[in-house]
Amino acid sequence: MLSDTQKNFYKKLLGKRGERAAVGFLKKSGYKVIKRNFTTPFGEADIVAEKDGTTVFIEVKTRTNDSFGEPKDAVGFKKRAKYVRIAEYYMNEYGAENVAFAVAEVSGKNITLIENAF
Repeated sequence: MLSDTQKNFYKKLLGKRGERAAVGFLKKSGYKVIKRNFTTPFGEADIVAEKDGTTVFIEVKTRTNDSFGEPKDAVGFKKRAKYVRIAEYYMNEYGAENVAFAVAEVSGKNITLIENAF
């Protein structure tokens, strides 16, 4: 059985792998990745990217199996509200006008981007 420290390490490692995979997928899909792990006083956005003049804030959800449900289902009200505050902060700091929110689901080798997720 894994200790809590080992579980947390594994979770972070899995998340970083998922983010790397999502970045590659986004680039192949025509997105320009602007920032990774964008940190604000309100929290962190996994990826900030741009496509067609829209700044997109992307939450990456990585799973090794579906025992906890679909990755996108882990983006609830609190996480969405946090992303809205992060986007407002970004808009004030960098002057972005058009924003959108997406969820990148990484499950094994499959990556699905849910655009305009909320």
